[in-house]
Amino acid sequence: MINFIASVFLLLITPGPGVLSTAGVGAAYGRSIGIRYITGLFIGTNLVALAVVSGLAAVIFSIPWLRSVLLVASALYLLYLAFRIASAGSRIAFIDAQKKPGVINGIMLQAINPKAYAVNTALFSGFAFGADSLLLETAAKFIIINAIWIPIHLLWLWCGISLKRLALTDHAQKLINFAMAAAMLGVVILALYSAASTI
Repeated sequence: MINFIASVFLLLITPGPGVLSTAGVGAAYGRSIGIRYITGLFIGTNLVALAVVSGLAAVIFSIPWLRSVLLVASALYLLYLAFRIASAGSRIAFIDAQKKPGVINGIMLQAINPKAYAVNTALFSGFAFGADSLLLETAAKFIIINAIWIPIHLLWLWCGISLKRLALTDHAQKLINFAMAAAMLGVVILALYSAASTI
């Protein structure tokens, strides 16, 4: 179980669309809008987890044309977000929202977030620690994942709010934006590589 907890932490803390957009919403709109957005991400990530556990995601992804459409749509969206971050210039942008995001925006992001599917598949299909009952193991995994997911996303929200308050130089802000854009590109590359290796 210790390996599972460590893996959950490492998989969730690394930059992906959810945490980067959370920080961006925090930087742009502050705590209350950020909490509302995180609520949507939370619902969305648990819906993705339920889809993975129930096998629905496997059924959907077993249809080649639908899998390709979803992969292309999510890759294009993530590339767009990476471009928005990199082109933000000398202001911290994470993912800069055009309008105040809400619960629905968070749910929709998770629905097309390849990292959400990859992470949940890895966590629920591996790390067996409840040999006596798959149901109890799955329930325990949901509890552990959410117990780690919530503070990590609140931390990223706080980072977004805090970075906006710092008087960083233009050069430092540009470097942060490029690093975050590179992280987003890494997510796209890993998703495409994973998809190609399963063909």
